[in-house]
Amino acid sequence: MRNLTAVVIASALVFPIAWAADVTTIDEMHQDDEFANRSMTQNSQSHMFDGINLTEQQRQQMRDLMQQARHERPPVSVNDIETMHDLVIAEKFDETAVKALAEKIAQERVARQVEMARVRNQMFHLLTPEQQDVLQQKHQQRIAELRKLTNMQQATPLQAVSSTGSNQ
Repeated sequence: MRNLTAVVIASALVFPIAWAADVTTIDEMHQDDEFANRSMTQNSQSHMFDGINLTEQQRQQMRDLMQQARHERPPVSVNDIETMHDLVIAEKFDETAVKALAEKIAQERVARQVEMARVRNQMFHLLTPEQQDVLQQKHQQRIAELRKLTNMQQATPLQAVSSTGSNQ
């Protein structure tokens, strides 16, 4: 049980590191179609500018915004990861300490997400009205696909429950 708990906590702590490593520049997003073929849940933000033809000036401005954001973003705290690990493997579980550390980590993650939303907002406003319209249309398509997927996922457990209930 301890090993399972350690794995769950460790994976939760690694996500911010993976998120930080997953930030992509506009050039990287448009280099090839790999991002377009990825699952939306893997890297939903990389789709933000798919289908938008950017001018070189827009690309440069967006690169500059991303670079500035990357330099201003505080690094993920390795000390917090080590502390959480120590709490997980401790002889006696300290729920209060785990909760406090988890809340601290969550607050830092929220701050990073707010900063990235600010940068994406600045990028959006670099676009022409026509580019913004295309972006909005693409967004609506992705939302419709996600709703469809969500509805299918919600329907599947209900079908499984009803089919097992009828076999009795």
